[in-house]
Amino acid sequence: MKPEEIKKLDAYFKRMFNPAMVVKARPRKDDSAEVYAGDEFLGVVFRDDEDGDLSYNFSMAILDVDL
Repeated sequence: MKPEEIKKLDAYFKRMFNPAMVVKARPRKDDSAEVYAGDEFLGVVFRDDEDGDLSYNFSMAILDVDL
């Protein structure tokens, strides 16, 4: 993802969910970014521009030990 996309996603996650959330670029990947709450990894947000419609998909795994 481009740096300006990551900035927009970062602002969105902060505004919609929690100001402590941070979106960071992934090393060696340009189709997605990592999402953190402080220092804790939460998941990955993927860029989807299939069929000319741009959207972003957030994927988060929840371990049973965390419940």
